[in-house]
Amino acid sequence: MIELTDADYARAEQMLAPYRARRVPGATVTPRWIADGTRFWYRAGSRYLVVDPAGGTRRDAFDHERLAAALTRGSGHAVDPADLPITALDLDRPGDGAVRFTAFGQRWQWSDRDGTCVVVEGDDPTGPDEVVSPDRAWVAFRRAGDVWVRPRDGGDGFALTEDAEPHHDYGGLPEALGARALMRALGLAQPLQLFWSPDSTRVLVHRLDQRALPEQVLVEAAPRDGGRPVEHRSRYPMPGDEAQAVMSWTVLDVTDRSVVRQQGEPYVVLHPGAMTYAWWTGAKGEAVHFLQQSRDARTLELRRLDPATGETTTLVRETGETRVDPASQLGEPTMTHVLDSGEILWWSQRDGWGHLYLYSADGERVDQVTRGPWPVRRVLWVDQDSRQVWFLATGLVDGDPYVRQICRVGLDGTGFTRLTDDDLDHDAVSPREGGHLVDRASSPSTPPRSAVLDGDGRVLVTLEEPGTGGLEALGWTAPERFRVLAADGRTPVHGLLWRPHGFDPQRRYPVIDHVYPGPQVHRAGPSFDVPHEGEPEALAALGFAVVAVDGRGTAGRSKAFHDASYGALGDAGSLVDHIAAIRELGHRHPWMDTGRVGITGHSGGGFATARALLAHPEFYSVGVAVAGNHDMGAYVPMWAEWYHGELDDEARRSLSNPALAASLQGRLLLIHGELDDNVLPSQTLRLVDALITADKDVDMLLVPGAEHALLGRMHYVFRQTWNYLVRHLHGTEPPAHRLAPLPLPGGLG
Repeated sequence: MIELTDADYARAEQMLAPYRARRVPGATVTPRWIADGTRFWYRAGSRYLVVDPAGGTRRDAFDHERLAAALTRGSGHAVDPADLPITALDLDRPGDGAVRFTAFGQRWQWSDRDGTCVVVEGDDPTGPDEVVSPDRAWVAFRRAGDVWVRPRDGGDGFALTEDAEPHHDYGGLPEALGARALMRALGLAQPLQLFWSPDSTRVLVHRLDQRALPEQVLVEAAPRDGGRPVEHRSRYPMPGDEAQAVMSWTVLDVTDRSVVRQQGEPYVVLHPGAMTYAWWTGAKGEAVHFLQQSRDARTLELRRLDPATGETTTLVRETGETRVDPASQLGEPTMTHVLDSGEILWWSQRDGWGHLYLYSADGERVDQVTRGPWPVRRVLWVDQDSRQVWFLATGLVDGDPYVRQICRVGLDGTGFTRLTDDDLDHDAVSPREGGHLVDRASSPSTPPRSAVLDGDGRVLVTLEEPGTGGLEALGWTAPERFRVLAADGRTPVHGLLWRPHGFDPQRRYPVIDHVYPGPQVHRAGPSFDVPHEGEPEALAALGFAVVAVDGRGTAGRSKAFHDASYGALGDAGSLVDHIAAIRELGHRHPWMDTGRVGITGHSGGGFATARALLAHPEFYSVGVAVAGNHDMGAYVPMWAEWYHGELDDEARRSLSNPALAASLQGRLLLIHGELDDNVLPSQTLRLVDALITADKDVDMLLVPGAEHALLGRMHYVFRQTWNYLVRHLHGTEPPAHRLAPLPLPGGLG
């Protein structure tokens, strides 16, 4: 039995993502390319830096101390150079060292030459509903669903479209997965998705039609103004519905204000990613290419759109018995490239692995560029002059199929070269023009070592080499990367194990499965900063052994490994593999008490949490399910239709946690935001209703005003989660410590 104190909770709080990041400054390097295309800037901790790869230099973007002093004088606020309160940094303005940024609710310009900070009027930074043209002369934005443009340096805007109507507009996202409630909570306009032509004369934008979709109503019971409950309406289709959102492409000319529409019928779109799989080709934008996926995702086409006529032509068409994906994981950039020669570089899993293929311009010839029992994970750049392609691949490091390595190969398939030859995970990106790479190399125990590499993998500029001292001072230890056999006794599966803080091998610690089942992604990767929001580290600080597992059916490996979830989506990322992994780890580590196993997760992890207690009550005894999509037959169509397949009555039952309600034996806490417009709160209430019918005890927290991310309330959700697990796994009462509201993302608050 472990008795926890306020100090333990305070240390756990510091393990959460926003605070953890501050303990490892420089771990996140996000290059932001400057308009000249040859340099980029990034932020490391409190410093802003500019990198010139060709010159091999890395320097401060400005004099932080002088800027802080000048901003203090100009604003009347005390400004710490080690914690500059600036957002929306703009380094693209002409002039000697001129930098613009937002601070204290105003726009400022700093001049290194003059050492002054002055307020700038009429230069509001672009928001998510605005897109700047490549020549930075124009800004495209939305007004009442239509596309408008305005000169970036001032002047009147004008409309490029005038026929938008409610639920049939330009550049928007599907309401069911468009994070409308989140944007509303942040006070931001809905994001605009469109593409400027390379010569900045035209705009490519989709038109989305959601008029035929059924409407969903959510009620905000306790609005901030204290008034009556407020209703929020959105269009929300479900699996099997005939009516779905449809979209088509439109080309808008800024000069003559002409409108060219895609010919043919609009096509069904089930996920916002469809709006990102389009691009201009040619130096001036002579053509548009886009990927079109069928409703069941078993057909993927590359199509060419003539921007002058709207005529479309299918160039590549691939079909399969399960999904035909455009990338290894949902949401990753497409790896399709159309070369100036008309040849097409295409990514496919047709041989059981994700590999590159080169189609001739006439489509008559297809050559495999990469091959082997490993997948290409990301195309970094294609050099058409040398006819070579740089890419990330996994499966090349013995013992871990998830470690990414940087590779190069000729478009004819010859000259395959690994440019990195270590056991670190390489998360590299490249500017659009290629020529070099910004690489972040890490492991679960090694923070990202970032550097700019040339095309041969040589270091041009070292960027950051952070350490873990700030975390270790709080009791953190690196998680263990493990490999065990799946429940089938044959297939290796991988994961991470966090030891409890203050670890004593003579003690016995309860185990928590921190779960997200995919199947569109994998989550327990081999990098330092896997996407778990720091919660496993926080739970480890509370005296738990914490495990994250990528079971069969999750993405990132072979096609067969991923397809294990097809037709078996209800298995939640193969929970039997999680059980097998925890039992095997218990044999290796006697300090893990596999008789006391809890589980928690968010969204799909919420579904998996409840499913674990309902389908495996002999193993899991405590669960906290946050925002779970507990009945996927009544969730958005994509998950069931893309990742499960045919939906008859038996299939719908297999995807329903309420159908298993009578099996509950352990302690279950269900948490949901009342304004969750992604996973509707009815998902949790359906399960509660079934549990009441089955006369089962259940705990529930419905969070007023909260959406899917529970923004602004997540600190409370974390505390309730921790308290529940402490009470029912440690068997002790939690301390009274209250967590502070978490910092908002992106400098929003």
